[in-house]
Amino acid sequence: MEVAIMIEGQNGLNWPRWQRIARAVEDLGFVGLYRSDHYTNANPPDKDSLELWVSLTWLAGHTQRIEFGQLVSPLSFRHPTMLARMGAAVDDLSNGRFTLGVGAGWQEREHTNYGWDLLDVPARFDRFAEGLEVISRLLHSDAPSAFAGDYYRLHDAILLPRPQRPGGPPLLIGGNGPRRTLPLAARFAHEWNGVFIVPETYAERNALLDQLLVENGRAPGDVRRSLMVGCIFGRDEAEVARKLAPRKRSADEMRALGLAVGTGSAIVAQIGQWQAAGAQRIMLQWLDLDDLDGLEALAQAVLPQV
Repeated sequence: MEVAIMIEGQNGLNWPRWQRIARAVEDLGFVGLYRSDHYTNANPPDKDSLELWVSLTWLAGHTQRIEFGQLVSPLSFRHPTMLARMGAAVDDLSNGRFTLGVGAGWQEREHTNYGWDLLDVPARFDRFAEGLEVISRLLHSDAPSAFAGDYYRLHDAILLPRPQRPGGPPLLIGGNGPRRTLPLAARFAHEWNGVFIVPETYAERNALLDQLLVENGRAPGDVRRSLMVGCIFGRDEAEVARKLAPRKRSADEMRALGLAVGTGSAIVAQIGQWQAAGAQRIMLQWLDLDDLDGLEALAQAVLPQV
């Protein structure tokens, strides 16, 4: 089971924090580093929010080993032609360590504050499906492409230079929805990323994705399975209790919400349950961007056991 770190880029991320975290994740042995793509938080106050693509470009040139990407870029304010162009370029810069994570968009506040149309859910997913088609055509086709949709259009469009990796960076689709998200993952994704999902539900969605892949003429092994979960880690039970206290929920209640909670051994046991449900990589959400000592303790407690 591969263990990566995920941080919330709108939760106070700036250059010093990003550079410290990136170096720590690489040095501590985690397999990768992922971050969200938001202007701001869903609720005030606004905090530092380092622009995603600038930060990933820096990461490509200042790390050597870790894989990385975004969970996820919303097509509601990221145009698919630019996502394809930037994703291919960052992947080339990193020598093939980048994964292009995309989603439909969800956070109302940032769309209102910055003038983007979120759309209602059906239209949002229609736009998302078109955007996935556009990204896939640009990354995969060596010849100019044409596409005429309700939201996006291509005419003799080609991505040059061609990506160094055949087909460009792998496309990750994040979300748990069985009616819209998983069918799109079965059509377009190289990786499906579940979000805050308990092992039992993950296993159900994983089996559904297998079925949908076969229906689309693909093999279940064509799509890597990952998930992103919240993480409340403590070096001992007392530290776990201190971190749980402000949430006013027990460890079991937080686990039922799709979080990994406890000391190293407890989190390792939970990771094993997700692995048994079909996950190949887990991204542990690390919210305290300044707690690098805690991140080191997490690595020492968990990585040797997975």
